[in-house]
Amino acid sequence: MDDVLALFHDVVATVPAYPKFLAGHGVDPDSVQSFADFQRLPLTSKANYQSRYPLAELCRGGRIGDMISVSSGSSGTPTIWPRSVEDELHITKRFEQVFRAFEADTKTTLAVICFPLGTWVGGLFTLACVRHLATQGFPITSVAPGNNKAEILRVIPELAPHFDQVVLLGYPPFVKDVVDSGSGWASYDVKMVFAGEVFSEEWRDLVASRAGVQDPVRGMASLYGTADAGVLGNETPKSVSIRRFLASRPDLARELFGDSRLPTLVQYDPRSRFFEVHNGTLMFSGDNGVPLIRYHIADEGGVIPHKDMLEFCDTNGFTPVDGPGLPFVFVFGRSLFTVSYFGANIYPENVTVGLEQPGISDWVTGKFVLETYEDEDRDRRLRVTVELAPGQQGDAASIAEQILAQLRRLNSEFANYVPAERQLPEVVLRPAGDPEYFPVGVKHRYTRPANWTNF
Repeated sequence: MDDVLALFHDVVATVPAYPKFLAGHGVDPDSVQSFADFQRLPLTSKANYQSRYPLAELCRGGRIGDMISVSSGSSGTPTIWPRSVEDELHITKRFEQVFRAFEADTKTTLAVICFPLGTWVGGLFTLACVRHLATQGFPITSVAPGNNKAEILRVIPELAPHFDQVVLLGYPPFVKDVVDSGSGWASYDVKMVFAGEVFSEEWRDLVASRAGVQDPVRGMASLYGTADAGVLGNETPKSVSIRRFLASRPDLARELFGDSRLPTLVQYDPRSRFFEVHNGTLMFSGDNGVPLIRYHIADEGGVIPHKDMLEFCDTNGFTPVDGPGLPFVFVFGRSLFTVSYFGANIYPENVTVGLEQPGISDWVTGKFVLETYEDEDRDRRLRVTVELAPGQQGDAASIAEQILAQLRRLNSEFANYVPAERQLPEVVLRPAGDPEYFPVGVKHRYTRPANWTNF
């Protein structure tokens, strides 16, 4: 608690935009002297804070950091997030935790960066953090083909024999695609680091089997990250073992998480990223290129203290594997507004533009449901279920092409993260008032949770 109060007062003193934000909400920063006071502070968000002040004023001392990352917004206009080497060093601690579980502090390791490279946060941030581990004495060599599958499959057979193990780092469906397209994985002692999307334990087992990962608990880890603040938390062998136990006990998972879906479960350091929960969604405070206080990231989820988690496991006859004594945060995904596909956030607004095109708009009401699902081979697919106007038939293929064109035009993450052969959405046409997707008299939701997290 003292750490987050100290961060608050430091941000007030050094970040020009934040005192202005507080003044606009009638808050005297000198009145914030306790954690209870802190909890009454107004929430910040991309809309009410980051986008309302000049970029420099959001940064310490009014100075923009030494590097820029971007994230796509619902309109297609990128959001700019400055960062610095200091931010990378801070986040490197999360990578250190993961790579120590891989024994990469003693084994020679080839780290293959499969996240997209460029202005998006994933690739270059990951590369920087892994290289920082090398400067700390980890025998790690990095190669960064990005999300170029052909290049990944070219460099691994050439380089892997020189190392004790190979770590693939990328978005889950893309890494699976790489594994399915390659061969000889069992000879490389493969480990994996994921980010961006929730996946099932069945998916983890399937990919581990195909890639020859010997221990899915200790050899595969997911990061909870965001362009807003880098990595917020990470899976540990302890959190993975708990999640796998809960996957086999959906009754206990519902009791613990309050939902039939199985979320991502990670551990976090509250001195680095301090989490709170607001109406079932997450917010955090943390130091970054843009320091953020009570930032509402709007991911559905919650926080579980370490002691409470161990007591829950003990009560239900389960002992997790050893791991850090850090609290847990669970994450279902972005609330109501987006779906994640190959690490790209896809916004309903992007799809709406496709349905508003001449010719298409005559066929449809404008209502749709955007969702991802897992096919029989546990590959991720994108589906848009569209409501037809009364008396209209429509053409699903034409609608899919128009949606695809607008996604490519408006959403730079989609255009650059999702492999070209996976970009065309599956369009399903339903009649007006369809009771499953478009029931009459019910407030419409444009997205649905990915069904691969359902029990």
